[in-house]
Amino acid sequence: MAPHDLDRARLVALLDVERATYTRTHPRSAEQYARADHLFGRVPMTWMNMWSGGFPLYLDRARGNRVVDVDGQEYVDFAMGDTGAMAGHSPGATVEAVTARMRDLGGITTMLPTADAEWVGAELARRFGLPLWSFTLTATDANRWAIRIARLVTGRPKILTFAYCYHGSVDEAFAVPGPAGQAVAREGLVGAPVALSETTRVAEFNDLAGVEEQLRAGDVAAILTEPALTNIGIVLPEPGFLSGLRELATRYGALLMIDETHTFSAGPGGATALWDLQPDLFVIGKSIGGGIPSGAYGLTREVAAAAMSRDDADLVDVGGVGGTLAGSALSVTAMRATLEHVLTETAFERMVALAGDFTAGVQATLDRTGVPWTVQQLGARAEYRFAAPAPRTGSDSAAAADDELDEYLHLFMANRGVLITPFHNMALMCPDTSAADVALHTRLFEEAVTALTRPRT
Repeated sequence: MAPHDLDRARLVALLDVERATYTRTHPRSAEQYARADHLFGRVPMTWMNMWSGGFPLYLDRARGNRVVDVDGQEYVDFAMGDTGAMAGHSPGATVEAVTARMRDLGGITTMLPTADAEWVGAELARRFGLPLWSFTLTATDANRWAIRIARLVTGRPKILTFAYCYHGSVDEAFAVPGPAGQAVAREGLVGAPVALSETTRVAEFNDLAGVEEQLRAGDVAAILTEPALTNIGIVLPEPGFLSGLRELATRYGALLMIDETHTFSAGPGGATALWDLQPDLFVIGKSIGGGIPSGAYGLTREVAAAAMSRDDADLVDVGGVGGTLAGSALSVTAMRATLEHVLTETAFERMVALAGDFTAGVQATLDRTGVPWTVQQLGARAEYRFAAPAPRTGSDSAAAADDELDEYLHLFMANRGVLITPFHNMALMCPDTSAADVALHTRLFEEAVTALTRPRT
């Protein structure tokens, strides 16, 4: 049974029931959404409208891997802030450290460095291998600033990205291959300053021949990639793909830039340590601050020396690689506490094991029902996709999207006390996730798929 062969009438009927239940049991969330007349799109950020059911849940409180909404409904949270809360909601060590910084020491942001910054830089170097670091407040900013460094040191204008990659709101990342292989904007891109073909070359993930074809022009400053695609479903690298990128970047004079904002789930050193990657530039954000806005980019000594040697580049003032709040005392305090006490090797061992149980539970249902979907795991992260075999490119994964199936599964879970990421079907384990939480999802997933596939009577 392929996804397009599903009984769509049954799916619509089940979805109508779940929508009605969601509306009935969340009156306060619906009321607050209706009153939000001064917010663009009625939400703080327009992507919050991607929650299923016609309106988002409104937060009352959250702790660990539990979220309580304004209607008093409690949820086991597998969304975890789309990775931003991978350390758990309000992790104790982080809260204690930032509270002490704000209450006892003061100086949330002063434009002065603190000793915590060097500690965090050294820890990031230990985990990911790059020796030098600079801080931001988001991974988007880290990507933007690292891209500027790449263009500076190579003298080249373009960035090579992959179709349906995730690098925050970086303009260059919203490209897909056009009919002649040139970069064109993904459908719906808002306000691109120039045609993406002027700034970007694009290839399909897992296609080394396509990457080399784009590099031959000699105008690519950096290959920017996640070790695995994550925001279009998990698309894992095929054997030899990432090492092939390293070899091609070196051969064609481009830098290799790895973004582990999501793939940090692979382990305490991300996929970079797990798979022995060798980036020239490295980006991370979201989770390393335990929920406090934080990001960082790392660079090799060679790249740093090349940047510093340029007397025509103002890296101190107007060079476009800084922000007044970046590297603030509060942000680096949060990063230190989170990396030192929360997202530890021991925590990752447990999180990855639980993700394995989550994946096995989903797979058991797929095997029993025969639904041709797949589930992929990346460390503490797992995701199911409505395709089999598992998609090998971003475009393949995008083609497997099914908005009605997404909404049905999301609402089925939410109506029974489980949250998964609203953008797709991602589940993330945090240090507070329990085996019972995973078992609950396994049971609900089986119930949801069984209801969907039950023969007509």
